[in-house]
Amino acid sequence: MIDPFQTHGAFSWSELRTDDVEKAKAFYTGVIGWTTEEMSMADGGTYTVLKAGETSVGGLMAMPEEAKGAPSHWAVYVTVDNVDKRLEMTTAAGGSVLMPPMDVPEVGRIAAVADPTGAAICLITYSGKECD
Repeated sequence: MIDPFQTHGAFSWSELRTDDVEKAKAFYTGVIGWTTEEMSMADGGTYTVLKAGETSVGGLMAMPEEAKGAPSHWAVYVTVDNVDKRLEMTTAAGGSVLMPPMDVPEVGRIAAVADPTGAAICLITYSGKECD
């Protein structure tokens, strides 16, 4: 079995961004049975980790300022060997950078890109993890 946090090209995380965190938590805990664990974010906000049993399977958070006005949506993360290198490759291949790279303490480096058709996806290189 692959480790999605260390395998280049693997989907490794899903994150709901919403304007109504409490309504989303109630829905997913009630319908799917996920449990939640709250974490403080560096900006002072709260991040909710979604769990299936003891396994963290995703997260949800209030809509970031830069995305205000967008509908609630799931963002998916793909593990890459080097976010910055992959951003250069994105623009060279006709894609665009939607969110420039940023470091998330104790998690890794993230960015969001769009492919040439406009579909968005997030890239992540986890801290202390080498990609296979």
